[in-house]
Amino acid sequence: MMTTERPIKQLPTHLQTVDEFEQWERQNVHEGSYEFVRGRIIEKKEMKQDEYLLIKFLTRLFAKTSAYQHGDELTPEMDSYVDNVRKRRPDLAYFTLEQINETGLGIRQKTRFAIEILSDSESYEDVLEKIQDYFDAGVQLVWYIVPRKKRIYVYASPDESKAFKGTDVISASPVIEGFTFVVEELFG
Repeated sequence: MMTTERPIKQLPTHLQTVDEFEQWERQNVHEGSYEFVRGRIIEKKEMKQDEYLLIKFLTRLFAKTSAYQHGDELTPEMDSYVDNVRKRRPDLAYFTLEQINETGLGIRQKTRFAIEILSDSESYEDVLEKIQDYFDAGVQLVWYIVPRKKRIYVYASPDESKAFKGTDVISASPVIEGFTFVVEELFG
């Protein structure tokens, strides 16, 4: 997904917390979705068609897992709270049934597994910041999909990654058992 930090409609610059940001969102009708990171409002661009094909592949594969059968979800563009000054919206975020039920009680949730698709507008620093935010929130696994290179970078910590490509088999284990595929199938 594409992210930019350019204001579209006079976005406020005085907000300091996620609560203040969400209050502003409720009071101001606007299009699109945003992330909030330490006072910055970051616009998330709409999904492109080629990204949609990747999302479709992954969500349909997830639907074959026991996690899905149990009621867990792999959801596009869902809020994932890091702390009181950071809220991210991964391209795909994994939430357990328990977490989903807790949202009905107003309890903010943090994804345990985030999938991001690299956009043309993201810098290396943007990527590193997102990965750090996810791990600060307690994520166990991050996949960064790079469509142009037909690779998936897997992070089990913010400081090390492993690249998967071609006939490599990738797995979301131990977070999601059975969520496994050959990388070239995603790009095929």
